[in-house]
Amino acid sequence: MKAGRGGARRSLTRALPLTPSLVLLLLFLAGPIAYCAYIAFTDLQLTGQARSSFVGFDNFTAAFRDDAFLNAVWLTLVFTVLSSLIGQNTLGLALAALMQRASKTVRTVTGAVVVCAWVLPEVVAGFLLYAFFRREGTLNAILGWLHLPTQNWLFTLPILAVSFANVWRGTAFSMLVYSAALGEIPKEITEAAEMDGAGGWRRMWHITLPMIRRSIGTNLMLNTLQTLSVFGLIWVMTRGGPGNRSQTLPLFMYEQAFQKSMIGYGTAVALLLLVVGSLFSLVYMRLLRSEA
Repeated sequence: MKAGRGGARRSLTRALPLTPSLVLLLLFLAGPIAYCAYIAFTDLQLTGQARSSFVGFDNFTAAFRDDAFLNAVWLTLVFTVLSSLIGQNTLGLALAALMQRASKTVRTVTGAVVVCAWVLPEVVAGFLLYAFFRREGTLNAILGWLHLPTQNWLFTLPILAVSFANVWRGTAFSMLVYSAALGEIPKEITEAAEMDGAGGWRRMWHITLPMIRRSIGTNLMLNTLQTLSVFGLIWVMTRGGPGNRSQTLPLFMYEQAFQKSMIGYGTAVALLLLVVGSLFSLVYMRLLRSEA
């Protein structure tokens, strides 16, 4: 009994330093999430309402019957796949692999340029890419100099334009993750494969990718969660337009909650976005667990 009480006392003593952090998490993270979950089941509005009432799942039912919401879900998936799963992940891995064979000067310059795009505030990056894609912007100036056809990219291909912008801004994170992962691969393995006649693509496919698969899974999960919540970049470049052709779920949620004053409905959309992010996380965690 004394040994049991002594072990419990030691466990409590070890847990005491964590108590302030736990209280802060409950107060500033779990508390707001719980309150938002409650609001999602009410008809709370910003204007013209004396009190809110509990409406159950009406907000969620209305969302799945709303064509604008379904369009936002589709565009969110397109934006996430293009800019995160394909763009940032692939380009980050390619840059990391190329920089391993580059000179120190090239590595320093390339790393500085890519990281500078990453550390820029989202609003500043949005304005830079808006200036690049607008009708009188840099891209059309380059195409005109090459005697190639120009167009208003933010009007004709808005979701592709904002996807490219997110790739430009966020690739640095993937590059840093893969640079660290590639640096951990023993050189003896790649040198032995090279001596056996394996080309660059075969070494990449059969040696490099399998050995860094856990880093790939972790990078995909973090990039996906970050991309799902992108708001400022798209808002600055297109504001979800033209029409709603680049309106992802964060912009749709903002429109419903703060422009149309339907806080309950907008919060329900935010919870659905949280569910989407959770599903992606569960898939990645399951893949990582199966590889362990």
